[in-house]
Amino acid sequence: MSIISLNLVETKEALAEKKFSVEELVSAYLERIEKIDPKIESYLFLNPKNKILENQKEGSLTGIPIAYKDVFCLEGIPTTAASKILENYTPPFDSTSAGKLKKAGALTLGKVNTDEFTMGSSTETSAYKITKNPWDLERVPGGSSGGSAAAIAADLCVAATGTDTGGSIRQPASFCGVTGFKPTYGRISRYGVISMASSLDTIGTLTKTVADAAILLETMAGKDSLDATTGDKPVLSYFSELRTDVKGLKIGIPKEYFVDGLDKEVEKAVQVAIEKLKELGAEITKVSLPHTEYAVPTYYVIASSEISANMARFDGIRYGPTVKDPKDLVETYFENRTRGFGDEVKRRIMLGTFALSAGYADQFYKRSLKVRTLIKQDFDQAFEKVDLIVSPVAPTPAFKIGEKIDDPVQMYLNDMFTIPSSLAGIPAISVPCGFANNLPVGLQLITPQWEEVRLLSTAHTYQINTDWHTKKPSL
Repeated sequence: MSIISLNLVETKEALAEKKFSVEELVSAYLERIEKIDPKIESYLFLNPKNKILENQKEGSLTGIPIAYKDVFCLEGIPTTAASKILENYTPPFDSTSAGKLKKAGALTLGKVNTDEFTMGSSTETSAYKITKNPWDLERVPGGSSGGSAAAIAADLCVAATGTDTGGSIRQPASFCGVTGFKPTYGRISRYGVISMASSLDTIGTLTKTVADAAILLETMAGKDSLDATTGDKPVLSYFSELRTDVKGLKIGIPKEYFVDGLDKEVEKAVQVAIEKLKELGAEITKVSLPHTEYAVPTYYVIASSEISANMARFDGIRYGPTVKDPKDLVETYFENRTRGFGDEVKRRIMLGTFALSAGYADQFYKRSLKVRTLIKQDFDQAFEKVDLIVSPVAPTPAFKIGEKIDDPVQMYLNDMFTIPSSLAGIPAISVPCGFANNLPVGLQLITPQWEEVRLLSTAHTYQINTDWHTKKPSL
């Protein structure tokens, strides 16, 4: 097995046993990126070898090359959020999560592509390039963490960071056949990660295995004085806490997630995965999440409202290129934001501004907050009966580039199975469970708030008893 094929656990062990050096590992990945990434276009910025290797630290992740979604601030490295308005921005500090990884000895390979300001489900809204799905270069890798998912699938890094607001880790993980993990909202600090929707943004990972995700979680998690939304729950040794059986677990299957529009091949792969969990000793039962049908419109009102507020800081004065000799402040704002923002960002700013405007805030925004509470209560009631919920990640496998970019509603509906758990703030994971039309399919597992050990253990048990996560695209 080649160096770049190893997962994080295997890479750590091989480095400890001195089967190869850190420099050899980094060189192998840079050579792979140089050869393969022109096809995939996952990287927006690649660190030179000497920069990657400098200031190495001893820790639990010593020598592990990491790729960062281009919304994570890293000191001295360009951070654009895949937007023209930040094309010249280089942060003078590290985000808390990136700082923890670096302190543990992880190395920074570079920044990978994302939908602009993470607004999208296909990585097509990036201002710089469209990342391709390694399984089919004519298809999207999903989004907004599509660069991270594609880099993992193509063996262009050991692990990658991502953000998940409505499914932006899990959906690309499903499309690219990798493991995508979203912990409980507030489990990992958001400080230094460029915001989209502050009450929904969750920091997570894209990895080759569930065990890899557990290692990264215990490195990145914890209370942060710079982020008031982080929880006080103790950080566990998630990797050593991983269990390898599901006997006695009650797993709920939500009837609202198996509906018209769900691709038959996707449904078949998920049903086979559910049978596997049953074979391993889990008890399968049906549950209902009755407010699921309202999740997508609820999410887009809340998220767009928060986007409208968060994007106000990007005015071309504090960040981004500025207009020369504007006649007044209004022209400055208008020209800078017209040039700096892409269509999807503008669309969501306008939608959010409308939802928050006088006369409409009660009708749209406040009502959406009430429905969000009902959606959370659906999960609370379901978890009184079951330990875990299992469902598809997305209604279809990866779609073709350009297929949905001009139809925002169809693009938004692609997140219909991932949005509800984001609104509830609960942890969820996508693991490979098969193929539909020769394209990867993900299985979504969801647990109550702060139950990451249960979630990771169940996903890990499924993974070590199947081989879908070992499948690689031909590149």
